[in-house]
Amino acid sequence: MIQVPKGTFDVLPDDAARREVLEAHVKRVLGAAGYLRIETPTFEATELFARGVGESTDIVQKEMYSFDDGAGRSLTLRPEGTAPVCRAYIEHGMHKLPQPVKLWYLSSFFRAEAPQRGRYRQFWQVGAEAIGSAAPEVDAELIVLLAELLDALGVRARLRLASLGSPETRAAYREELTEFLRAHSDGLSGEVRARIELNPMRAFDAADTRTQQTMRDAPKLLDRLASEDAEHFAAVRALLDDADVPYELDPTLVRGLDYYTRTLFEFTSDDLGAQSGVGGGGRYDRLIEQIGGAPTPACGWAAGVERMLLAAGELPVAPELVDLFVAVRSEEGDRRAAFSLVRQARQAGLQAQMELAGRSLKGQLRHADRIRARYVAVVGETTTLRDAEAREERELTLADVIPTILRGSRLS
Repeated sequence: MIQVPKGTFDVLPDDAARREVLEAHVKRVLGAAGYLRIETPTFEATELFARGVGESTDIVQKEMYSFDDGAGRSLTLRPEGTAPVCRAYIEHGMHKLPQPVKLWYLSSFFRAEAPQRGRYRQFWQVGAEAIGSAAPEVDAELIVLLAELLDALGVRARLRLASLGSPETRAAYREELTEFLRAHSDGLSGEVRARIELNPMRAFDAADTRTQQTMRDAPKLLDRLASEDAEHFAAVRALLDDADVPYELDPTLVRGLDYYTRTLFEFTSDDLGAQSGVGGGGRYDRLIEQIGGAPTPACGWAAGVERMLLAAGELPVAPELVDLFVAVRSEEGDRRAAFSLVRQARQAGLQAQMELAGRSLKGQLRHADRIRARYVAVVGETTTLRDAEAREERELTLADVIPTILRGSRLS
């Protein structure tokens, strides 16, 4: 038997129904704040992620699905959504629109990492990006919107908050941190030691217990922020306080992408176990410039659909409505009449189905009960319409079936 590759999955009808509930909440929460939907191609030029996400990141070094397109171009299945959205912002001249441009997406992404509970090599994310404003209100709004979405889904999550400052501040801090890591290399895992020069800040994200203990004494970037960055961070925190969004400061917070500046945040849920991340993001004021655009401030986040659904548990899914089920007797003419009736019912705006499995009439009526059809029309030499709720039925012409249902009149 052929199966899907490890780390991927099929979205079955019951799963799709829960995803539709999630998407409805996304549209409501983000749409109310003026965010408009955008979708980018499944694959982009590899250079976009190398320049935007960062060549030293695990994503670019180890997790991307890249391939030659046969014409000497390297393409990559998108591993994240922010760089593609920024590419679209540049390519389509969105800088000419009123700023900030507020966009959201719900798309599939791909990373070649070890599959875990709620983490797959093909996965879905909801993302929101606000491009064109450096105001701290943008950061706070995005955080509040993600908090509202998680709350609407019933996800119990904690907000971790930090600031990475400017790239210049981070460069000076990086040198200081690198010196600390070199001096304490005996207390680090082999993996962390191997990337001290390449990406020292990821040492804070190490799962190794010995490394975690060593990093408790490491210098913290929050203590090294320039005055403007510190003021921006204080303004974001004040806005979150005003919005009654609780958070905890986490000076060790890092994310696996190089483009972040200033505000950084992550929502985690204890209901997910060790891999507790649900969603997060931050400000990325230099990204658009890095990929060829003019200097443009921006902020955004992404949240894993599978992670949110796993943490949300049961979601109230509305049952599929069936206004009319058309049953047939055995004659060919009956089936043609039934097919025509179903088509006309759908054109009239009704949810209509007909017998397609060759069941007996008794089996058809049982199936109509199973799918909770409001009305059942039995087509034959005569046509009978049954009202399942009122438990009434009567004979009428085929032409009268749809008008009777639309009027909602009793059949007796």
